[in-house]
Amino acid sequence: MIPFILLKKWRLPAPVLEFLSFVPVSIMAALVVSSLFTQHLGRLPTLNVPYAIATIPSVVVAVVTRSLLAVAVVGIAALAITRLLM
Repeated sequence: MIPFILLKKWRLPAPVLEFLSFVPVSIMAALVVSSLFTQHLGRLPTLNVPYAIATIPSVVVAVVTRSLLAVAVVGIAALAITRLLM
């Protein structure tokens, strides 16, 4: 709560704001990559094939529309179809 109060009164320098602008992208990338692989103790991670297949149309929709809602709907539908067919 204290950082919010302090940031209301003071402005952050431009380099700090530019650095912080990459945080959401980094978090999203980490979540996507971590869900694409299944961890096995003592072995290398393996590719989670249904998630990898569902990622392809989601990325295409993300690039074309830049709409988070559209990406979520297409991703859920693609994963459901992938699980149905596998």
